[in-house]
Amino acid sequence: MSAAPSNAFLPIAAMMFAAGIGIPIFAAFNSGLSKQLGGPFAATAVTFGVGLIIALALVALTGAPQRSAFTFETPYIWFGAVFMLFYATSVAYAAPRIGLGNAIFFVLLGQIVAAAAIDHFGWLGAIQSALTPKRMLGIAVMAVGLYLARKPA
Repeated sequence: MSAAPSNAFLPIAAMMFAAGIGIPIFAAFNSGLSKQLGGPFAATAVTFGVGLIIALALVALTGAPQRSAFTFETPYIWFGAVFMLFYATSVAYAAPRIGLGNAIFFVLLGQIVAAAAIDHFGWLGAIQSALTPKRMLGIAVMAVGLYLARKPA
């Protein structure tokens, strides 16, 4: 995989920043839905059901992939849905118990560690980017920052 051209970097970075803003908002909504429906599995089912309807409408508007695209040549890529399901259910469970901030802080810590490892080794088709001492220091500073920003449970 190649990196995006430099003129595309800022719009993509802005999009991902907005996605980052959406993660705790989603977590708060899914946590509230979990309380209202009596559990994280019901909340996640409703969330995925609504998401499925919206995604199918968008596919109808933009065009469906060819049937031949649905292969299992790289079966691990289909597990993204499992990880998203785990995240949605986990945050619906954890946020009411340890607080939304704490739940998201630990999610961020996990994301930082996993992203660094995936980039370093070029796993899962990612662009390889060595884990230099400077990057390790940056990750450590971010981890300390997340720890300091965490609310005592």
